Amino acid sequence: MAQEQRIYMTPGCAARFRAELKELLYRERPAMVETVAWAASNGDRSENADYQYGKRRLRQIDGRIRFLQKRLEAADVVDPVSQKTVAGERVLFGCTVTVEDEEGDEKVYSIVGVDEIELKRGRVSWRSPLGKALLGRKLGDVVSFKAPAGTVELEIVDVDYKALD
Repeated sequence: MAQEQRIYMTPGCAARFRAELKELLYRERPAMVETVAWAASNGDRSENADYQYGKRRLRQIDGRIRFLQKRLEAADVVDPVSQKTVAGERVLFGCTVTVEDEEGDEKVYSIVGVDEIELKRGRVSWRSPLGKALLGRKLGDVVSFKAPAGTVELEIVDVDYKALD
């Protein structure tokens, strides 16, 4: 049996998952059950599009509910602000890192869980090549990693632990 990968997430991600789960359990699913019951009462289910769509949508909702519940049960929720006390100048999960490339351009990345990746906002997974290269390193370190365009070298110019939404 393969070793389970840990599931890390920030408090913001956990809150979003809990809110979605609540919405599915208490609003969407009951409304869809009502729709399916109504459609079933209309007779022949084999040619009833409302019934067939409703059953398919219920399966999707139930699948998402199971996913969210399992994710939340297995998650290690790590608050970036509290990480600062143990991290010092090291890059750990939840860290917001400013790096400088060979041309002197600066970019800011936050190391987050796999469910929180948003490249436009600089959110990279701790399991990504960049995330792995940064983890454990310190202010002033030069890291290199393989990107699709080739090997990239970056210098860590700032390490910050702040709340991520």
